[in-house]
Amino acid sequence: MTALARLNALPGRFIPRDAALLLLRVAIATPFWLSGRTKVDGLLTINDGTRFLFAEEYRVPVLPPELAAHLATYAEHLFPILLVLGLATRLSALGLIGMTLVIQLFVYPEAWGVHLLWAGPLVYLLSQGPGGWSLDRRLGVD
Repeated sequence: MTALARLNALPGRFIPRDAALLLLRVAIATPFWLSGRTKVDGLLTINDGTRFLFAEEYRVPVLPPELAAHLATYAEHLFPILLVLGLATRLSALGLIGMTLVIQLFVYPEAWGVHLLWAGPLVYLLSQGPGGWSLDRRLGVD
C-alpha cells in the first residue's frame, strides 16, 4: 500500500461509516425541518404567511395552493424526523428529492446551488441507505 493510500484510509479508521451516515441524515434533515417550522403556528397549524406564499409566490403548478401548502409543510416535518430515526430512509430521501425538484423547477430556479447541496446527500441516502445506526437496519428493512 502506498503512503497516499495509507493516508487516504486513515479517516476511515477513526470515523465509523455508521456515524458518518447518521451525521449525514441529521444534517440534511435540518434545513427541511427548520423550513417546515416557519410554515406553522403551534404544532402543525398552517399559518397565514404560508398560505400567502403558496398562493402568491410559490405557485406550484397542478396543485391548488392550499393543498400544496399542507403537503409541503407536512412533508417538511415528517421526512426529516424519519431521516433522523433512520426509518423509511430511502422513501423519505425520495420524497425530499421530489420536493427539491419542485422547488428548483417551479419556485426558486436560480437557487440551484443550494438545491444541489440538498440533492447530494439525499441521493446518497437513497442509493446507499441509512447505515447501521438506524431503525431501518434494526427492523431488517435495509
